[in-house]
Amino acid sequence: MTDRQRPSRKGKTTEEPLEGFTPEERAAMRERARELKAARRGSPADDEAAVLAKIAEMPEPDRSMAQRLHALIRATAPSLSPRLWYGMPAYAKDGKVVCFFTPASKFKERYATFGFNSAANLDEGNMWPTSFALKALTAAEEQRIAELVKRAVR
Repeated sequence: MTDRQRPSRKGKTTEEPLEGFTPEERAAMRERARELKAARRGSPADDEAAVLAKIAEMPEPDRSMAQRLHALIRATAPSLSPRLWYGMPAYAKDGKVVCFFTPASKFKERYATFGFNSAANLDEGNMWPTSFALKALTAAEEQRIAELVKRAVR
């Protein structure tokens, strides 16, 4: 059965396009399943090695941004543990992902993103940003990210 076919009630297939997850999203879910299996038998050192290996596989400019973000987060918040999360570099505290990097190439987007999950302590009133588009990393962006990561783990 192809991505464009869907089984009918009688077991036949139709040529109607499937709605739902893109091939990239399905691939990310498969990566997440592999990560969960590996986590059961791995160590924190294995997690960081996996993150660095995933970063090394990325095309430019995603690779350069991910390398700089990794170094920045490790220096700013050494309490965060690097790990893969849906095949992306992520940084967790007490087993919960606090922040993550989504390369533009992952979902064929025009920009990468740096985001925070609900474990991040970034609350500001009734509304605050949880994700930032990244086209490039300059000293200004790095400083802002460092400040946000510090706040997120306090």
